[in-house]
Amino acid sequence: MSELAALKQKLEERFVYLNGGIREQGERRLWTEVSYDLFFEVLDFAVRELGFNALCTITGLDEGEYLAFIYHLSQGGIVLNLKTRVVKDKENLRTVTGYFPGAAIYEREVTDLLGVKVEGLPSGVRYPLPDDWPTGQYPLRKDWDPKVLDQKGSA
Repeated sequence: MSELAALKQKLEERFVYLNGGIREQGERRLWTEVSYDLFFEVLDFAVRELGFNALCTITGLDEGEYLAFIYHLSQGGIVLNLKTRVVKDKENLRTVTGYFPGAAIYEREVTDLLGVKVEGLPSGVRYPLPDDWPTGQYPLRKDWDPKVLDQKGSA
């Protein structure tokens, strides 16, 4: 059994709800989606039991009524992509800086670009938008209209 297949099997054995929902994408990449209420259970297992000790990045997506986030974790050259969703403007994320202190920069990025609130995110400067960027304007949201910058002055 390959290392990738063994990791997939361990995840499916521990989390029955992931059975059939984990895909091998390429030689060294696993992909799965988990509801946000179960996200930290899977993340904790991946970090503590499977050794996924590096967060490569967090990708944020606007999916209409939801904001989706893909946490790209790695160990030994294998990447585990954990996708989860929250209801746009109704649900917040919890920070993952307790697992990955460097996650703060990625969490600031999804806050600035998609407008999600991240509970427990240590205070710091915004990123990547400038300090004078208009409040409530999130340029990676599908409903964002860049013309608002022309009306209020460019950032």
